[in-house]
Amino acid sequence: MDSGLKQPVMLSKAAPRQTDLSATQLLSRRAGKLVTQKIWLPKVLYDALPYFYLTAGFAAFFATLYISDWFWVLPHYLLFSAACLHFSFVLLDRRRKRLRKDDSGGDSGKA
Repeated sequence: MDSGLKQPVMLSKAAPRQTDLSATQLLSRRAGKLVTQKIWLPKVLYDALPYFYLTAGFAAFFATLYISDWFWVLPHYLLFSAACLHFSFVLLDRRRKRLRKDDSGGDSGKA
């Protein structure tokens, strides 16, 4: 008996075939495209965005100092604060790196 010549027998009907997407899957696919889609912001709003995140993060952090009765809110405020501060530092760092890259690369030929 030569095992190299025999084909394996499939006992299930799970063969790969094209299936229609359900409504939930279609909605999920559209939402994914919406999240990754580039958007246009006015220059003033674009420039102010990291500072807005920074202000919102510090405001949420200092708001936790004044919350005394609602202890269940504290983790939410701290999480929001950490997320806003993280976003602001990431945006500022990316813009700083982009400015350094633009300054070092394109202006070498100008007098």
